[in-house]
Amino acid sequence: MGDSGDRVVAPRMGDSGDRVVAPRMGDSGDRGKSTEEGLRQVDELVARYRRGCLWWLSPWTPILRLFHPDTLRPLLLASAFVAPKDQLFYGFLKPWLGDGLLLSRGQKWARHRRLLTPAFHWDILKSYVGVFNQSTHIMHGRRFAQACATVHSFTAAVVQRRRQALDRLGRQAWLESHQGRSMDFIDLLLLTKDKDGNTLSDEDISAEADTFMFEGHDTTASGLAWLLYNLARHPQYQERCRQEVRELLKGRDVEEIEWEDLSRLPFTTMCIKESLRLHPPVTAVSRCCTEDIALRDGRVIPKGIICLMSIYGTHHNPDVWPEPQVYNPLRFSLENSQGRSPLAFIPFSAGPRNCIGQNFAMAELKVVAALTVARFTIRLDAGRPPRRKPELILRTEDGLWLLLEPLPEVA
Repeated sequence: MGDSGDRVVAPRMGDSGDRVVAPRMGDSGDRGKSTEEGLRQVDELVARYRRGCLWWLSPWTPILRLFHPDTLRPLLLASAFVAPKDQLFYGFLKPWLGDGLLLSRGQKWARHRRLLTPAFHWDILKSYVGVFNQSTHIMHGRRFAQACATVHSFTAAVVQRRRQALDRLGRQAWLESHQGRSMDFIDLLLLTKDKDGNTLSDEDISAEADTFMFEGHDTTASGLAWLLYNLARHPQYQERCRQEVRELLKGRDVEEIEWEDLSRLPFTTMCIKESLRLHPPVTAVSRCCTEDIALRDGRVIPKGIICLMSIYGTHHNPDVWPEPQVYNPLRFSLENSQGRSPLAFIPFSAGPRNCIGQNFAMAELKVVAALTVARFTIRLDAGRPPRRKPELILRTEDGLWLLLEPLPEVA
């Protein structure tokens, strides 16, 4: 790659044209492994190469790893037909998730994306705020110690409600039993039609519901668990969130977050974003382009090369985020965000194949964070420091263990 003709890719992607190639997987300690040490190796790669490097998955499989907005931009913003999902990294999910929005390609993906977009309209999301509040109350009743396990069950409760009912009733029975009320995600799956009047097949509906279960459950659970962990590590930011929420809820008979409140939590939102930067639930996405892709400096990524776009690496790139290992919510203040590339912060990916449910996820995170800091002091369990484990989702080897102490006012 890059050794003949005009197809030139300098894997270093730095200031010089030297061909610098990262060691093959397994050649250097834990490089490429799903461990704490493997993530630290990513930090070292990013600190050394800054924009990207070539990584050998095997002697015959080069992977171009990218971790800078400038090198990510041509791929993330390319048409979904030009830069489809890579089957090497995503294909194993198909028996589990089916050919839903996450895994489908070409015209099928375009049709499904168009049909499903209304399911995530603001009017639909509003109806879920009550579910977020109710599920948070249930979670708080457990007085959880292990954040990962309890948060995981919380996000499952949010998304399983509609999925289980659909499985039990079937398409026609569901529609008949829900006539005359506002529609939600499953309703829209069943009723949506394209311009020719064609609906999704039963197989397609099942695949999209399973995809929503995965993308709206595991990812949000990871993001929420890491958020609570980061607030526990930084009590000064936790207290500032608490004061913001208390001011919002002052004088209310019932402590619940309403739809209109979501835009009135600026500091809490900054804390959520900084947690998603430091601990992105999805650490990378991959593409395998159907044509050559030109970079800004004139170099070209050849057709067929697998590109691993590192969300974690971009979020920890010192050229983009000074002191990247430091948790600092003020990075996301209006003042500090000016001039920053929109591709510097991509926890939900970006471009045509960005996460369709990102507004759903952010609303859920805001409700849970606000109600939790309003009712509890969140502390670390000092005897159980976490070791990160980047698998499909950024987890830990033995859970995230936190202690929640009820505040006197709400005990």
